[in-house]
Amino acid sequence: MNAAILEVQNVSMRFGGIVANRNVSFSAEKGAVTALIGPNGAGKTTMFNCITGFYRASEGRIVLNGKDGAQDIGDLATRPITGGSHLVTRAGIARTFQNIRLFREMSVVENLLVAQHLATRNGILSGVLRTPAFRRAEREAIDRAYYWLEQMSLADDANRLAGELPYGRQRRLEIARAMCTGPRLICLDEPAAGLNPSETRDLAEVIQRLCKEHGQTVLVIEHDMGLVMRISNHIVVLDHGEVISDGTPDHVANDPAVVAAYLGVSEEEVRA
Repeated sequence: MNAAILEVQNVSMRFGGIVANRNVSFSAEKGAVTALIGPNGAGKTTMFNCITGFYRASEGRIVLNGKDGAQDIGDLATRPITGGSHLVTRAGIARTFQNIRLFREMSVVENLLVAQHLATRNGILSGVLRTPAFRRAEREAIDRAYYWLEQMSLADDANRLAGELPYGRQRRLEIARAMCTGPRLICLDEPAAGLNPSETRDLAEVIQRLCKEHGQTVLVIEHDMGLVMRISNHIVVLDHGEVISDGTPDHVANDPAVVAAYLGVSEEEVRA
């Protein structure tokens, strides 16, 4: 078993008197797909927003483990920031959104270049003078962008406007943009939303390749149970803000608490 790259430890999130998450704990194994599932209103997106720096959790810790040691995400995202914390991105977490958020009036390759601005670290003066360091960073950014376009089968669309792409290709572009940040953990928020069955199968292959060929760790929220069962190594189930099941796909699929949560009946009725 690989080491956990993400550890969520007793995290609670409150909005006034409303408790969206209560004492949530789970981990995501390096190089694997962990799915976060549950009925509508279970607190999945709130947990995602805590992990990716949109919210600061009311209680608990979120720790990203890696080559630089353990980093407490709560320390990086010191306050709620609309649009997320750039410090969390710098730590190695990237995400996509349920509602696609591309720069629609920019080209496909420009969307990927913009994503790399934290890594280039060139000032205005170096850009004006086009110093050797600036030109080298520019070439590396372009090479990285085209590499991920190739990986997502989007190289032929490089110079098209992002908003002109079919919906399924926009989904893959969003993943490519996230990968251009060099993440240790990529968080996918309902990536199959709006996709047809063929596009969903392509998406499953993309996610599996990220893990198998690139050693990427993936955390995904998804309602498509067929996709979840196909791609996941580990599933965490939330209901009313609490973890009700945590384990392999087979374990979760046969857990009476999970069946009851999705059917809206009691565990006793499921067992009967």
